[in-house]
Amino acid sequence: MYIFAFWLNVYTHINDISMMKAEQIKIRYSEPGDTVYSPQIHQMYKEEAAHEDIGLAVRSVSYLNAVISEGKGVLAFNGDQLAGFCYIEAWEHEQYLANSGLIVVSELRGKGIAKKIKFGAFQLSRQLFPHAKLFGLTTNSAVMRINAGLGYVPVTYSQLTQDPLFWKGCESCQNYDILLRTGMKDCLCTAMIFNPNKQTSNNEEKAFQQEENRARI
Repeated sequence: MYIFAFWLNVYTHINDISMMKAEQIKIRYSEPGDTVYSPQIHQMYKEEAAHEDIGLAVRSVSYLNAVISEGKGVLAFNGDQLAGFCYIEAWEHEQYLANSGLIVVSELRGKGIAKKIKFGAFQLSRQLFPHAKLFGLTTNSAVMRINAGLGYVPVTYSQLTQDPLFWKGCESCQNYDILLRTGMKDCLCTAMIFNPNKQTSNNEEKAFQQEENRARI
């Protein structure tokens, strides 16, 4: 736990001063009291999903309250203002794990915040569910690059969880009709997966070393 906390602290403090005019970004895991941010996060999802080229499921406030209360959310703050969010979900008796709903406040994008949130979510996932396959669905090329850096590889939809509750969550995405027409086998999102049984922790160790080196600069 101490080692993880040290590396997460290193990761969340690199190069922010030179990159941002705002206060330094802080990353932390959710606590029950953070449900106060659920309405804001829900609104961010709604606004983002309104763009025609974005495939994003809009989670309800009640759903967000649940994952946040369970400590499965990762929040980014710019001072005392919410800057971004992501959450983790377990499926099929914790065999599969999704880092979902990654979003950053529009005016703070392009500052590396998404990468910090994703890194935190990845580490939380590996801590809580070390044997689970981590997967994601996204149309965002930046998220795909972040995933690839963590060891995710592109896969077909058949290699993801087949839990109907997961796919039901796609109903709020504007591209859901495409998913239905393909028999839940394909859509506009790219599917990626990190399989701990096939991939070692080399990528994690490499990421730690890179961030440590940057912190020394």
